[in-house]
Amino acid sequence: MIDPILIVAAFIFGTITSKIGLPPLVGYLVAGFILNSMGVETGDALQMIADAGVTLLLFTIGLKLKIKTLARSEIWAGTTIHMTVTVIVFAAGLALLGKAGLPRLHLLDRNLCLLIAFALSFSSTVFAVKVFEEKKEMASRHAVQAVGILVMQDIIAVLFLTISSGKTPSLWALPMIGAIFLLRPIFFRFMSRCGHGELLMLFGILLPFAGYATFDLVGLKGDLGALVFGILVAGHPRAQELADTLLSFKNLFLVGFFLSIGISGSPTLADVGVALLLALAMPFKAILFFGIFSRFNLRARTALLSSLSLANYSEFGLIVGAIAVANGWLEQQWLYILAIALSLTFVMAAPANSFAHAIYARWSLKLKRFESDVRLPEEAMLDYGDAKIAVLGMGGVGTAAYDEMRRNHGDVVIGVDFSKETVTHHIKNGRNVVLGDASDSDFWDRIEPSANKVKIIMMTLPDPGAAAFAVKQLHAKGYDGQITASVRYEDEAAALKRVGIDKAYVLYEEAGVGFAHHVCKHMDHCHLQEEELTS
Repeated sequence: MIDPILIVAAFIFGTITSKIGLPPLVGYLVAGFILNSMGVETGDALQMIADAGVTLLLFTIGLKLKIKTLARSEIWAGTTIHMTVTVIVFAAGLALLGKAGLPRLHLLDRNLCLLIAFALSFSSTVFAVKVFEEKKEMASRHAVQAVGILVMQDIIAVLFLTISSGKTPSLWALPMIGAIFLLRPIFFRFMSRCGHGELLMLFGILLPFAGYATFDLVGLKGDLGALVFGILVAGHPRAQELADTLLSFKNLFLVGFFLSIGISGSPTLADVGVALLLALAMPFKAILFFGIFSRFNLRARTALLSSLSLANYSEFGLIVGAIAVANGWLEQQWLYILAIALSLTFVMAAPANSFAHAIYARWSLKLKRFESDVRLPEEAMLDYGDAKIAVLGMGGVGTAAYDEMRRNHGDVVIGVDFSKETVTHHIKNGRNVVLGDASDSDFWDRIEPSANKVKIIMMTLPDPGAAAFAVKQLHAKGYDGQITASVRYEDEAAALKRVGIDKAYVLYEEAGVGFAHHVCKHMDHCHLQEEELTS
């Protein structure tokens, strides 16, 4: 049974932090620390929810991952180089501070310095995924890059946890993994027959815990099983729908995860001081990521946005610390230090990620100096050609708008989307779609709508903030054509009108109007007089 005070505290502090521009998860951590100071202790139920949250998180990451993504050099080599350099530099820094006589640090030997540095080398999957989901950027190039790094780190973390647990994998481990992949067509068939309702949701809850139990049965870490089962069904057409269905459950369970972190600790003032020193080293991780990504031919913007999302410390660092404490390698206080350092980096990283696009727009000229001369295919220059109508955002609404405009005006329409998979899909279906991100200031530098005779720009972007940014960029470049956008709510339409958009259409209202027009066009009753319909 969950104590109601936990739910109340999480809601209050989550609301407060979200109102000041920080992710709610920071509030959950703060709530945990305050509850701990009040003597509240975590129970088995809260720990079970916390574990379930991490399991579902790894499964949903696997759902959105393509195996070929990990094969990219900027992913596997970038992860390896960054973690290696970070561990060496952080361990050396801890050793130097220990020799200076700082509390806690002076008791560390070389191996413990390396262990703590290893814990700090991970980036938070929870934080980064939450940032991308809230900004509707999960399909963007920088999110794909960051998530690929995170998955590689998660695999390394799970391997470490498996080795450090002292459990020897069963001889059946490898055959079992092979058998699981042979079962992939069966899983696909089940997903196809689950429909779109509660059966799909139940199937999505069953899979990660089945993966957890299966891997645990053969001596492997269960979390790795949840990740593998997610990857297993990632290629199914309903994988994204399944991820969306599980989103609320995952977020709810992760509240328990962050509460349990805060409640577990009772730090001293000296611990807070050490945690602050560790948190101040966070910018090194971001700078190192940016340098590595730039050398792997990513554009400065992609490198920056990915680096900012990966800069903070990770919940896996806490797990590494907990194992070290349980094995008697570290004092209990180090777990609290790592928890505070993690919280501080969340606080530091939140505003940086909230204003990431503005930061790049402000410093783009200087950051571009670090770009390599070679470009990855997906980061090449864009060409509008002779298009007169541009649709920004080629999801369901954008695709329908594109098709209708092409039926009415011919082949003068071009679509733009930031998802490589979406662009590939549309090209295969005969649409003129290019890869681009309307929230990218470089996007507007690479194309000149007025010079390319574009007269109408239609935005169907999922994030109204990205649409507002695009409108401002267009006006700044002197664009004098028509700008329209689709939004979900009236307040979003009002916000876009304030930045100078010509017209904003509320989807739910327009869907009703379109439905009525469709009925009147195709149904026999529409020729009846009004008095006949009302009689």
